[in-house]
Amino acid sequence: MAVLNLRPLAGGRILRGSQPFGLDAAATSGFLAEHGIQAIVDLRSELERSLVPWLVQDDNDGGGPAAVVPPAVELIHNPLDPNAIAGSLQAVETAEDLGDLYLGWIRLRPEWVADALRPVARGKRTLVHCSLGKDRTGVVSAIGLLAAGGTEEQVVADYAATTANLPDVLEVMAETWRLSVPSTPAEYFSPDLMILQSPEAAMRHFLAGFAQEFGGVRSFLREAGLTDVEVESLR
Repeated sequence: MAVLNLRPLAGGRILRGSQPFGLDAAATSGFLAEHGIQAIVDLRSELERSLVPWLVQDDNDGGGPAAVVPPAVELIHNPLDPNAIAGSLQAVETAEDLGDLYLGWIRLRPEWVADALRPVARGKRTLVHCSLGKDRTGVVSAIGLLAAGGTEEQVVADYAATTANLPDVLEVMAETWRLSVPSTPAEYFSPDLMILQSPEAAMRHFLAGFAQEFGGVRSFLREAGLTDVEVESLR
């Protein structure tokens, strides 16, 4: 299989995508080398990572599988568990609800965004991903793209581009969970659920709320923990 919903942002310094579905060590090595990836920012919870692990050495915990590429790719665990931090995923019924969910994440965890973008600011070609590569990845990608000088219309277009990829991603995700957690109901992966959609209106709502609450993206990132040099390096 592969990393799905994959595309570059910010002149190729950021890659956004899904988790690494079905990649063995050799395929992982080939994927990372092909895309010149120097850092992976993994936004998933511990449970999600255990179901679909990266086969690279994790220097953060001193264990894990052996590294598969030289030089070692930095694997950064920067988790945000949507079920534990803000709001209920089941309560998301409209595009505006989805945008509000995203705003709740960055209100409570602004440093989470800064930590996700720090390797990019330090010059590393970075893959940012969660499970589907849609929501958590979408929030980090939106702020990263704006910090790099992108327009709001570019952010909205990038977010909505996931829509075309969702049928394939949801099919693979459902199969992954059926194998690992057989009791998972099939309806959890229904494309009719708003939480599994990627409408333009959700990102527009998020961006409007972000501007109202936080102002400019660069001041937000400074307050969230990036240095002036790091913020400017994202341009």
